[in-house]
Amino acid sequence: MSYPGYPPQSGGYPPQAGGFPPQAGGYPPQAGGYPPQAGGYPPAAGGYPPAAGGYPPQAGGYPAPAGGFPPQAGAGGYPSQQPAGEAQRGFDFLVDICLAAGGWGAAPAGYGAPGGAPQGYPGGPAPGQPMPNYPGAPATNPSMPGYGSGVPSNPQAPAVHKGFRGSIKDFPGADPLRDVEVLRKAMKGFGTDESAIIELLGNRSNKQRVPLVAAYKTTYGKDLFHDLKSELTGNFEKLVLAMLKSPSHFDASELREAIKGAGTDEACLIEILSSRSNDEIREITQIYKAEYGKSLEDAISSDTSGHFRRLLISLSQGNRDERETVDVSLAKQDAQKLYAAGENKVGTDESQFNAILCARSKPHLRAVFHEYQQMCGREMEKSICREMSGNVESGMVAVVKCIKNTPAYFAERLHKAMQGAGTKDTTLIRIMVSRSEKDMLDIRQAYMQTYGKSLYTHISGDTSGDYKKLLLKLCGGSD
Repeated sequence: MSYPGYPPQSGGYPPQAGGFPPQAGGYPPQAGGYPPQAGGYPPAAGGYPPAAGGYPPQAGGYPAPAGGFPPQAGAGGYPSQQPAGEAQRGFDFLVDICLAAGGWGAAPAGYGAPGGAPQGYPGGPAPGQPMPNYPGAPATNPSMPGYGSGVPSNPQAPAVHKGFRGSIKDFPGADPLRDVEVLRKAMKGFGTDESAIIELLGNRSNKQRVPLVAAYKTTYGKDLFHDLKSELTGNFEKLVLAMLKSPSHFDASELREAIKGAGTDEACLIEILSSRSNDEIREITQIYKAEYGKSLEDAISSDTSGHFRRLLISLSQGNRDERETVDVSLAKQDAQKLYAAGENKVGTDESQFNAILCARSKPHLRAVFHEYQQMCGREMEKSICREMSGNVESGMVAVVKCIKNTPAYFAERLHKAMQGAGTKDTTLIRIMVSRSEKDMLDIRQAYMQTYGKSLYTHISGDTSGDYKKLLLKLCGGSD
């Protein structure tokens, strides 16, 4: 059976001598239509692809020598005498055949080359050839390292899990009026039924817990926070009260506690400001001003100094680029700037680090960190530790770690909070509450991979009583 409308002339496609391919016995065969008769596809002698040399073609490559595809002027090849529509269909058909056979010729610089050759960046050097300098890099500067050896791999972002990754979910059919009745009974009379409070709060999402404050006052004319404070004590009380606040109210109160008083919890400031989205930071700053009568920026300015103050103020603006696309050439330029501001400079230009780490998008910065390591052979965190000290060093390193892999950053924070003689319960409570509905499953996974022990097990061994029971509810299970 012939293919409708193809080939248009008798004698197969293409009809003229000098077409593609020009040899006798080429593809498609002579008169007789499609599919070909004896000899099958591809034809044995001179067929497509060429017998000698295999694919890709020999010296001369693609396009073919004179008379091949595309034809020279007046050669009579394709497309010279076919109607435009039929010629396009013929060309499309050839493209499909070539792609099915493994690609269309050898692309420049090994990009997309057949045979599984390493690819690297588009336009990069072939394997074994030196990588050219970064754009704008001083080509003759002996102190500027080359771009690593071999062909670099593409920047790898942390694995993104689909779906909900929290440990606390909405409880089906939860009713605030029934829930506050449970809480009231748990606190009424002699003693307190802590188990009832744990069972209730540990099985409600934040959006189901927060309305309980208003429902309690509406039903009983009393303040839920006041009653809980009078009934509970210690870390269990702190954890319960934290769970009844909205995320932004809780963050604002944590920032307030970190700033006020004699000392400053710099790690808390960095943790919150480096891990929240622009919208979350803006909401936090609004609540902070409304609750405490002072802007967050003013509070930071009066309690910190130097480049660490600038870092915190930059983060507190909530103006980070949040685009997901990455411009690799711009990432290379930013990596250059960071190298020139630190490792390749006497002294350190902290302002350049501040400008890039606080303004660029997180996907872009992950690409920058990759390019930086390829360029100078050192991770960004290690370069910062070599170039900076004190709070600005710990702050910059925390920003880099959080951007690289947020769950791993929080796993490290939790491990440090429970490591050693004492437990930093404020940090433990803050992270367990704030991440329980975001990425707690990923944090648990990172914890197990990094420390060889489940987060659930570590909490069980480092805390006790009702406090431990409610923390384990937030953890969600062992790994």
